[in-house]
Amino acid sequence: MATHHDGGVDSGLEEVVGASRGLLGVVARSLAPALEDVTVPQLRLIVLAATLGPTRSRDLAERLGVSTSTFTRNVDRLEAGGWVHRRINEESKREVFVEATRQGRELVDDVTARRRAELKTLLDSMPPEDREAAVLGASAMRRALDEPLPEELSRFGG
Repeated sequence: MATHHDGGVDSGLEEVVGASRGLLGVVARSLAPALEDVTVPQLRLIVLAATLGPTRSRDLAERLGVSTSTFTRNVDRLEAGGWVHRRINEESKREVFVEATRQGRELVDDVTARRRAELKTLLDSMPPEDREAAVLGASAMRRALDEPLPEELSRFGG
C-alpha cells in the first residue's frame, strides 16, 4: 500500500483522486459543446428544470444554493435564450414556476448521451469484477455526496 506524505497508510484516497481526475475529463468532454451556449451554473439550472419538470423558482434557487437575485438573473438570460420558460402559478399568483423548454431538454439530453456513451465504453472495457467494483464504489460515492438518482428527485425538494 502507498503511504501518505505524513507516513500514515493510504486508505485509497489517491485512487479516488485519480479516478475523479479521469471522471472530470469525461464530464468536461460531455459539457464542452453545451458550454458554447450556456455557463456551468446555467446548465445545472436547465438540468434541474428538465429533470424535475415545472418547479417553483424558490425551490430551484435553494437546490442550487444561490440567492433569489442570482437565480432570477440566470433565469432571465436562459429564458431570453429559449432554454427555460417561466409561468405564474394560476392558484397563487405570487409563485413562479420554471421549466425547461424543448431546446433546454434537448441540450440536457445531448450532454447526458455523450456522458453515458463515454462511461459505457469505459465500463465495457473493464473485466466484470472490476466493473462490478466500480459500480458499487460509484454508488457509495453518490450516496455519500447525497446526489439522488433521477427517479429519487421530486419537485418539492427531494
